[in-house]
Amino acid sequence: MENAQLVVVGTGYRAIGDLTVEARACIEQADKVLCLIGDPLVTHHIGQLNPSVETLDGHYAAGKPRYASYEEMVEHILSEVRRDQFVCVALYGHPGVFAYAGHEAIRRARLEGIAARMVPACSAEDWLFADLGLDPGQQGCQSFEATDFLTRHRRFDPTSLMILWQIGVIGMPDAHRQFDPAPGASCLTEVLVPHYGPDHPVTVYEASPYVAAEPRATTVPLAKLPDTSLSAASTLVVPPLPQRPVDRELLARLTGRR
Repeated sequence: MENAQLVVVGTGYRAIGDLTVEARACIEQADKVLCLIGDPLVTHHIGQLNPSVETLDGHYAAGKPRYASYEEMVEHILSEVRRDQFVCVALYGHPGVFAYAGHEAIRRARLEGIAARMVPACSAEDWLFADLGLDPGQQGCQSFEATDFLTRHRRFDPTSLMILWQIGVIGMPDAHRQFDPAPGASCLTEVLVPHYGPDHPVTVYEASPYVAAEPRATTVPLAKLPDTSLSAASTLVVPPLPQRPVDRELLARLTGRR
C-alpha cells in the first residue's frame, strides 16, 4: 500500500476558531476524512473543506458501552486506510486527550507498516488555564479523570493545583444514558474534604465552544459540590493549599552554594 497514510488531527475546543493551519491542510488534502466532532457547525465546515467527510457518530448507541463504540471507530478508520488512501481523522478538541480511538488507530496502523501521526490542537485544558488565569508551572498541576481518580484511589498532593475531569458523569457506563451526577459528586466530596476541609473553594468549569458565549466558572465551598449543577462537560478545579516550606539544604546543593 504505497499511498496509505493516517493523520489524526484535532479541531480544537472552540468551533472553527481553534482549527490550525496544519490541521486544515490535512483535511483539505486527504482522500477520505472521518470526523467525530459533536458540533454540526464544525462538521459542516469540514465538509466544505473536503466533501469526502463522513462522521463516526453512528457508532454510538444507547446502552452500548463506550469502549465497544471506540473499537468500532478504530476498525472503521483502519478499513479506510487499508484501501490505500490518505485518511484524515478529525476529532473534537485535542485528538489525543480523552480520545482512545485516535491513539489506537495510529498504533494499529503503525503495526501494519502504515505511516501514521497525530497533529495536536487546543484542548479544554488550554482554555481552562486561559479563562481562569492559572499557570500550571507555578505550583505544579495534577490532572485526573474523576471516575478513575475515585475507583483507583489515586494519590495526590493537596499543595498542588488539581484538575478533575468529567465530574458530571462519574461512573456512567455509556454515552447515551440519563444520569444523575449527584451520587458521584457526593463520593468525590467525601474523598476530598478530609484533605482540604469543607469550606475550601473549588470551581466547576466548562469551557465555551463559541466565541460569543462565556465559559462557566462557578465557585462553591467544597462541601456544596453535590448540590451544584453539573453536566458532562463539567471539570472541577481544586486550588492548592499553602505551599510546603522549601528544603533549604537541598536548595543550596542544587544552586551550588555552601
